[in-house]
Amino acid sequence: MKAIVVTTSVVFAALTASPVIAQWLKYPTAGVPRLADGRPNLAAPAPRTADGKVDFSGLWEADPTGGIPSDFGAAVVTLPAEFENVAAKLKGGLPYRPWALDLRNARQKDNGKDNPDGLCLPLSILQLHSHPFPRRIMQLPGIMAILYEKDVDYRQIFTDGRPLPVDPNPSWFGYSSGAWDGDTLVVQTSGFRDGLWADATGNPLTEAAKVTERFHRPTFGRLQIDITVDDARAYTAPWTITLNHRIKLDTELLEYVCLENDKSRAHFLGK
Repeated sequence: MKAIVVTTSVVFAALTASPVIAQWLKYPTAGVPRLADGRPNLAAPAPRTADGKVDFSGLWEADPTGGIPSDFGAAVVTLPAEFENVAAKLKGGLPYRPWALDLRNARQKDNGKDNPDGLCLPLSILQLHSHPFPRRIMQLPGIMAILYEKDVDYRQIFTDGRPLPVDPNPSWFGYSSGAWDGDTLVVQTSGFRDGLWADATGNPLTEAAKVTERFHRPTFGRLQIDITVDDARAYTAPWTITLNHRIKLDTELLEYVCLENDKSRAHFLGK
């Protein structure tokens, strides 16, 4: 599929173009539990904050296990299956309304030339959850921030008890408020702009969408996010997927600006 080739080749170029002497790429991560032989103990219990909550802080990447190997000539990169199709592992697929399926098919037939990822625009939170670029979670009292390597972007999840805005200005990421359910952080998000993509295939998200994420860290090295999308304009029923992230150690985010020296968009020809 041409849309995937364009997008992922940009990703791969960014991952491989960084010089090996780049700052902080080999700096050791502090506070990592260790096995007797000195290796990281990724199965250790998740860390906790001073108030006893599970701490999601750390540098994370989407786990590509069971994903799609993509051949870029010199190397093969495995991408999470949900990067291409958010419903890749959803039994029965998505419950489309007819117009939403038609739009998804039209985006595919048009070679995905309007994919925000390829146009260097902000992505939906679903696209970001499965994107191969890493992200850093910073958990502080009253707020959890996610810093994305892609386009040096960020997302705020407020945990200070504030309600979601009633009539918000539509935005790419929406507005997020979280509350604890035991060791799980439950995040409600609404207020999206219309026309968002849930994945590189072009499955739509509309301004009517309400997204519920359940963040759970079962071990030190693993983050699980259960995501329920309730978008009655595009789908006949809510649907839920589970995405897994894995910890990245002894490295750091790099500054990545998609538009810098971009020469690809002029070649997005569509059908």
